[in-house]
This record gives sequence, C-alpha cells and structure tokens, in this order.
Amino acid sequence: MKFLVCISQTPDTTAKISFNAEGSEFNAAGVQFIMNPYDEWYALVRACEIREALGGTVVALNVGPASNETTIRKALAIGADEAVRINADPKSAAYTAKQIAEYAASGNFDIIFFGKETIDYNGAETGAMVAEHLGMPYIANASKLDLNGTVASLEREIEGGVEELEVDLPFVLSAAKGMAEQRIPNMRGIMTARTKPLTEVQPCAFDDKTRATRFTLPPAKAGVKLVDPANMDELVRLLHEEAKVLS
Repeated sequence: MKFLVCISQTPDTTAKISFNAEGSEFNAAGVQFIMNPYDEWYALVRACEIREALGGTVVALNVGPASNETTIRKALAIGADEAVRINADPKSAAYTAKQIAEYAASGNFDIIFFGKETIDYNGAETGAMVAEHLGMPYIANASKLDLNGTVASLEREIEGGVEELEVDLPFVLSAAKGMAEQRIPNMRGIMTARTKPLTEVQPCAFDDKTRATRFTLPPAKAGVKLVDPANMDELVRLLHEEAKVLS
C-alpha cells in the first residue's frame, strides 16, 4: 500500500502573531515554526501505524520553500519513508490543493491523509479540494481508520453521536483527535531521517484566483470583573447590562 501524508508548517502555538503595516502579510520575524499538529499527531502517525502493520510506503508531502525542510525531516524522523517538497510559496488553499493533486495524480496512492485543519488559517479546505481534483471520495474529521483489504472502515464524531462509514480505496481523509496518539521521534529515527530521500518538485502552473487582501488581529479581550459573592445585586446588574450572550 502507498500512503501520501500532506503536512503543513505553521507558527508554534505560543508564537506572537503580527502583520506588516499594510496588513497584507504575516510577519514571520522571530517566529518559531512547527509541523501542523493535526498533520503530525493524527494523519502522519496513523499512516505509519498502518504501514507498520500491513506494509507499504508512507510519503510525506509539503508545499513550501526550502526553509520548510527542517519540518519535513521531522516527518521522516517520525516514520515517513520518503518526503517530497513542492518548491512554492502558497498563498491560498486553492493553490496548495492544485499542487498536491497534480503530484498525487500519478502516484497511485491508496489513501491521501490530511490533518483536519491547520492551526494558523483553520480553513479545513485543502483536503476537500484535492479530493475534487482527483475525483476521489473525501471523509472529513475521521477519528478512527481500519483497513480490510481494499475497504476502509472509519468513524467520525457528529453532533449527538458517532458516524460509521465504509469506503473503497483510494480516497482522501482528514484526521481528527482519536485517529492516533502523538509519536515523539527517537534518536534512531532522527539519525535515519538524514539519509531518507527528500525530493524537490517544481510546481505546476495554476491561475490562482483566490488571494488574501488584508489580515487583522481580533479585538483585545476585556478585563475580568470580579464580583463579591455577597453582592448578588451587582452580579445581576452586570449580567443584564454588560454581559454579551452569544447565540
């Protein structure tokens, strides 16, 4: 079997987010980058687990510049057999999806894995776009995946319960919490990652009609107001006059 795991590089969860003066670009100065946790903890690890149980190959794929190669090497240290970097600086999910689909079309992959979303843009768009380009079924937010020959059994959480599905290979999925447990690279994995192949591929032409025009930070949160437990009248007044209820 052959699995493609699409990994994204994102700012660390503790990074301070800012934009340039025009609000047109993210300010990357001084920011530490990591592999998107949903891609790493759930998609990549589950693909490696299945490969270890059933055999096959796991290919990690990133669309990004050469500076992403440290993150890609971590995917190799965790267990991917080889990696590919499409040499581009993507500005939209549509562009990224087209590059992934173009590469995957000739790869004969049985399953194409994504994390359920990236922690920077939270768009959850790319996997569905890739599936559409390739004409494959798409299962979003899967929390469990088992294989029986050429049929996959999946589960995903829905409102009020769990949905069980079966789908024939090949297909595309996005992995959510429950799919696998985080795997920390060991020293052997880190050392062997240096010798595993990392191939650079040039991007295909694509007329990207989607562009971000401006980024803004959310408004600062208001300070917390503490109310003496004995002063219920003040609490009621605040709830009526100042509290905002989200419907």
